[in-house]
Amino acid sequence: MKNLLIVGVLAVAAVLVLPPHLAFAQPGNEAAAKETKAEANSGTDVRMFMGASVGAGLVMLGAGLAIGRIGASAVEGMSRQPEVAGNIQTGMIISAAIMEGATFFALAVCLIEALG
Repeated sequence: MKNLLIVGVLAVAAVLVLPPHLAFAQPGNEAAAKETKAEANSGTDVRMFMGASVGAGLVMLGAGLAIGRIGASAVEGMSRQPEVAGNIQTGMIISAAIMEGATFFALAVCLIEALG
C-alpha cells in the first residue's frame, strides 16, 4: 500500500510539473508536437506554481509527521524514565529545531523554483 501511494504521488507530480508535450507524448506527429510545445510555454507558469504548491505541501506534511513522531517518542521516554525528562526534552527541542530548519530550507527551494 505504501509503494502504491508513493507511485501515485510521483505520477501526479510528473503530470503537474512536466509540460504536456513530454507528459503525454504521442509518436509520429511532429507538427502537433510543435504546436503543443508552443502552447506549453504559455501555461508553464501555472504548472510551476502548481508543482511548487504540491512540493510545499509535501514538505509540510513530512515535517509535521516527523515533529509529531519526535514529540510522541519524547513523551513516551519521559513517562518511562521521569528522572531523565530534562535531558529528553532538550534532545527533543534540538531535534525539532533541526527538522524545522530543513523544512524551511525545502520550502524556500519550492518558492524560489516557482518564482525563479
